[in-house]
Amino acid sequence: MNIRLIFNLFLLMIGGFVITITSIFIGKQAYFWLPPQAAAESHLIDDLFSFLVTIGAFIFLGVTAVILYSVLFHRANNYDFSDGPHIEGNITLEVIWTAIPIMLVLWIASYSYEVYEQMGIQGPSHLLHLHNPIHIQAAFAEATETPAATEIEIETENEPIELEKINVIAKQWAWVFQYPETGISSTELHLPSDRRVHLALQSEDVLHGFYIPAFRLKQDIVPGKTIDFEFTPIRPGKYSLTDSQYSGTYFATMQADVVVETPEEYHTWLETAATQTPSPAKNQAATEYAQNHNEKIQTGWETVKPAAPPIVNFSG
Repeated sequence: MNIRLIFNLFLLMIGGFVITITSIFIGKQAYFWLPPQAAAESHLIDDLFSFLVTIGAFIFLGVTAVILYSVLFHRANNYDFSDGPHIEGNITLEVIWTAIPIMLVLWIASYSYEVYEQMGIQGPSHLLHLHNPIHIQAAFAEATETPAATEIEIETENEPIELEKINVIAKQWAWVFQYPETGISSTELHLPSDRRVHLALQSEDVLHGFYIPAFRLKQDIVPGKTIDFEFTPIRPGKYSLTDSQYSGTYFATMQADVVVETPEEYHTWLETAATQTPSPAKNQAATEYAQNHNEKIQTGWETVKPAAPPIVNFSG
């Protein structure tokens, strides 16, 4: 083994070590690019995102390092226009560069599917076999043909989980939240922290998407079905709910505030909202539609008329 080969192997090992450490550092920084984790399930998505950023950084830095090494140490001399050495196929090298991407893709796919199983759509057979990495049950969603979810009882090995049940109705273009235990309704979603929440998602017209970025949760709402969805908010604060599916002209106005508060504050809010008389809530889509419809000169295409503003106890 000549000295140059030893030097190249040593340089390759040092470069690989530096690139690996740098990629891990960049992957750790990815956690700061996302909103604060407001639900117990948030870390699953953040871990996956950090993993993907680390892999991407390693590939980018590796390719860049090879290009720089080639340019700096193997560049042609000035006015050297001759062809490089003729190199014909290398079976070993081809097997290596084919096997590595395949293994990498399988690794990413299996990890992503594991996260999907823990917080994505779950079939009935999965409900009693949820994997729990942090001693709190992960999110799940289940589509049923029944018009509304009424009684759901999920038991752990020792005791049943106490669920805060809320019905969520999506329509063009408003969110309505109903609290069946107290009989109140609201256009602002209030949730108790550190308590399991069960949402029964329904759509009155078209496909909608229930998406709260701070919770890392997104669930499509299919018309004619009730989607049972669960998660555990853990961080008090005010967050945004938006419609992740394009549902028509005024879909951008279909947003709502999500307030996570302590159980004491949550019950105080329920009691306060119960004392208020139901009244039509302010609806931006209906307002914009009325303004455009009352203009003397109509421009553009006719659009779907928004549903009537919801009548709720609390409109935020």
